[in-house]
Amino acid sequence: MTSAQQQESGTAVAPDGAGGGVDGTARWRAWAAAAVPADRAAAEEGVRLAYRSAGLAGPERVIWAGSPREGVTLVRRGTDFGASVREALRTAPWAAERGRMYAELGAVGWSRHWSATGGALWDTTQALVDRIRAGVLDDLAGDDAAVRGEIRLVLLDALLGQHDAPWLAALRTEGSALAGPAQVCRSAGWWWPFEKVAVVCERPVALHRDEAGRLDHGDGPALEFPDGFALCAWRGMPVTRAFLAELRTLTPERIREEENAELRRVMLEYYGYDRYLADSGARPLHRDGTGTLWRIDLAGDEPVVMVEVLNSTPEPDGTHRTYWLRVPPATRTAREGVAWTFGLGAEGYEPLKET
Repeated sequence: MTSAQQQESGTAVAPDGAGGGVDGTARWRAWAAAAVPADRAAAEEGVRLAYRSAGLAGPERVIWAGSPREGVTLVRRGTDFGASVREALRTAPWAAERGRMYAELGAVGWSRHWSATGGALWDTTQALVDRIRAGVLDDLAGDDAAVRGEIRLVLLDALLGQHDAPWLAALRTEGSALAGPAQVCRSAGWWWPFEKVAVVCERPVALHRDEAGRLDHGDGPALEFPDGFALCAWRGMPVTRAFLAELRTLTPERIREEENAELRRVMLEYYGYDRYLADSGARPLHRDGTGTLWRIDLAGDEPVVMVEVLNSTPEPDGTHRTYWLRVPPATRTAREGVAWTFGLGAEGYEPLKET
């Protein structure tokens, strides 16, 4: 198929040296999520290759930072680093390569190619980048608006190393001006290129995410770097280390006392709705042949209404497992709640009877 035919048909084609295809995208996904020490020698080689590809002399020094937080601190103090060369190393070659591929594949072909490569990595990787930026801002600037503005500019000036994987997965890197940034992506974390100095960050040492790709860990930081910079989260929601430590000692009374509705929901999820119902002496609202309807009233928040159902199929040991289904607060009967989980009204829900 010719290039013109590819454009007309919208066929997604991975040009030579691009990261396209299932196997290629899987490799970039693994590099984006790597939580192991950086390969410093390979990363520094990639940095110098990026400078050479842009027609620049290599940096006089490569300085390593333990995290993006330390990287920002070093950049802010680096009065002798010279001017940033990000435009020459990243912005210009990326724009040129994307433009070349867009012209080769056409609008539809590029869209399909992006969806199969970088687009498959974009949401989870960008969410992680945004959380790291927010964490650095909070740690280094607090509520100081002027300092936050200065740090935000430093953060936006970084090349993202492993977190540049979505774009690098879609573009041709082998034998192109992007070969250097691609090698850094495979080897290290964020980095800042200047005329005289390049600041390169270590990768995280721990990364925990849920099935949706959100930061999530109940027993410590969900993301942690070797210098101690860390982010804690429960199913994507930022929380503090102190809050996580408290989860292990929760009581129904403490859950009821929490004024922040979002944190109280986290407490309930960690503690377990069924356990909370049992330990708080809750009474059922309604029982019928489908199960038992329970309600937990929470100050300043909508009530939690759940249906307790017993699985009709026995476990290998002969017992029957109990399930808890969260349903809308307006639910009035167990049957209505179970029907809602199937997208039905109570009158249209007719479960099969066992014989």
